Amino acid sequence: MMVDENHFFREITLRICGSLEIEKALWHCFLYIRDIMPADDLILTVYDPGAGTLDIVATANEKGGIAGTDKIPMPPRLRRQLEDPVKFPRVRTSEDVYKDEILGLVAERYHWAASSIIVGRLIIENKFVGSLIVRADGKEKYTEDDARLWSLINEPAAVALANSRRYLELMKLKELLADDSRYFQNELRRGFNETIVGAEFGLKGVMEQVLKVAPQTSPVVLYGETGTGKELIANAIHNFSPRNNGPLIKVNCGAIPDSLIDSELFGHEKGAFTGAVSQQRGRFERAHGGTIFLDEISELPLNAQVRLLRVLQEKEIERVGGRQSIKIDIRIISATHQDLRKLVAKNLFRDDLYYRLCVFPIQIPPLRERKMDIPAMIEYFMRRKAKEIGLHFMPGLIPGTIEKLAEYDWPGNVRELSNAVERAIIIHEGKPLGYEDIVGIQLHKDEQSIYRPEDKDLTLNNIEIHHIKRALEMAGGKVEGVNGAAAILGMKSGTLRSRMRKLGIPFGRTTKAEYEEK
Repeated sequence: MMVDENHFFREITLRICGSLEIEKALWHCFLYIRDIMPADDLILTVYDPGAGTLDIVATANEKGGIAGTDKIPMPPRLRRQLEDPVKFPRVRTSEDVYKDEILGLVAERYHWAASSIIVGRLIIENKFVGSLIVRADGKEKYTEDDARLWSLINEPAAVALANSRRYLELMKLKELLADDSRYFQNELRRGFNETIVGAEFGLKGVMEQVLKVAPQTSPVVLYGETGTGKELIANAIHNFSPRNNGPLIKVNCGAIPDSLIDSELFGHEKGAFTGAVSQQRGRFERAHGGTIFLDEISELPLNAQVRLLRVLQEKEIERVGGRQSIKIDIRIISATHQDLRKLVAKNLFRDDLYYRLCVFPIQIPPLRERKMDIPAMIEYFMRRKAKEIGLHFMPGLIPGTIEKLAEYDWPGNVRELSNAVERAIIIHEGKPLGYEDIVGIQLHKDEQSIYRPEDKDLTLNNIEIHHIKRALEMAGGKVEGVNGAAAILGMKSGTLRSRMRKLGIPFGRTTKAEYEEK
């Protein structure tokens, strides 16, 4: 049929530039083009020179327009053809798509029947950016007149594609900024900048190691008992590093259920599983340009250890349900209260991951080995806790209290000391505090009778620790579930885990295995 070229150009331009949602614009074009020439599909592609892929960004047919995400790898020889803007014609036809070296790969991906195609190469500023393709079922469907008409729309299609891509990038950046804002507001509420009490005394050796390794990019493993302040040392390494303007993302590997670990760490695509209603970035992706702190790394499941090894080796991740590898630039700091070498010997931790992570180990001493710091810590915690609960003054101490507190071994380390001070200030409402007020509350005789005579340490924390451990033994180390420790104690599993972390009671996969062996 005879077609007025000016009218054709105007109609296509109005449609292709009529919406920033390129799939909608492409569908409007399809509805017009199918009355002008044979057309069963319109396909819009973008070329990614970095990845060497031809990306299908949108398709349109009689059912409507669809945004695409498929990436089709191009062999090096074909990449050179694609990237040369002048050597190959701007428009070409093929009576059989499977004979076209480039579009034949697209046809194989979508299992097209025998088809004819016209390909318009989209060139912007002398660079190949993509292509607009019309496809019709059957061979030898297109004429030279059809090809000439198709050559008219290269420029408006290229402009529309560029505008759509920039719009999508802006929307993605806006979503990322909003997402990051929400995430970091929550992180800031957790308190990133706590003071390291004892940096010049009991932790002097640790801080010297921190200052040595902080400027590097090497992975660091922090060893220490629960409650010794491993998170604070991770903060210090990040703050003293060149990455201090980037994010510091913290992950407690033992607090994430095995079924969610991949999604939490590496993110997921929309529809990857039931409940995945939108795309979600994982912790590693959020940490790009900064540091990720993996607390209790020994609790990481073996399948997640494999993916962590890939992150260390390849510097890339892949979201759950995704096909695209995402490059990331992060530094990994991990921490554990267990001996990783023993776990490697028991096949509970991968030896290749162990050697990748343990480039620079730092041992953090327990509080009983740095008792010189206890007076300063008590003053710091009393001042901070008094301010938090609204007291206008810091409570005093009964003479001799500091000396007695310094003699106590503090099995829960700094965390136990902090909790003990907070509890004492709340109970005594600003009155001077003694040793018994902070370390333990004296029980009435009828309350004491429920505990065994051999129990000598009757501090509130230790009584609670003893009770929770008994429940764990009864449950075989299992926290949640019908016969788990949480059910035995009449608590929610999340509440119990939170309390166990505060009390320094280990839990997770390796701890469960130890209970099962008993």
